[in-house]
Amino acid sequence: MSRVSIFSSPLLLGFDHVERMIERATKAGSEGYPPYNIEQTGESELRITLAVAGFSPSDLGITVEDNQLVIRGKQADEKERIYLHRGIAARQFQRSFVLADGIEVVRAELGNGLLHIDLHRPRPEPQVRNIAISTTDGGRSDTLGVGGKPGTGRN
Repeated sequence: MSRVSIFSSPLLLGFDHVERMIERATKAGSEGYPPYNIEQTGESELRITLAVAGFSPSDLGITVEDNQLVIRGKQADEKERIYLHRGIAARQFQRSFVLADGIEVVRAELGNGLLHIDLHRPRPEPQVRNIAISTTDGGRSDTLGVGGKPGTGRN
């Protein structure tokens, strides 16, 4: 069975990476542990907060891999303790967030069982660029620039 995508339109060129990012985000959204919040802390700032009670900074790792923020946690199993009841699991986790192009991780801070990761989303400057049109006529090649004048464009 063939899958039809909204990005299969011939008018949307080069958006296959967006489709892959959406697939990764869908997969990452199905994870349930640890719980997290995402908040906007400024016009261009975001904060991800994960509840990681019992984890120390050495138990946690944060990486950015191919526009994907990955937070991993693994606690060492304390074999010398004997639990009569263990309701606080010392389990490992991996939580992923897909980042848009240009989003930067500014800092990460652990306090009171919460891991805060601050992100900055820069505002892109709109860009307008003229494209030179090359012509070939009778063996002679000219590059037309603005207004169709020969020699004013780039090859």
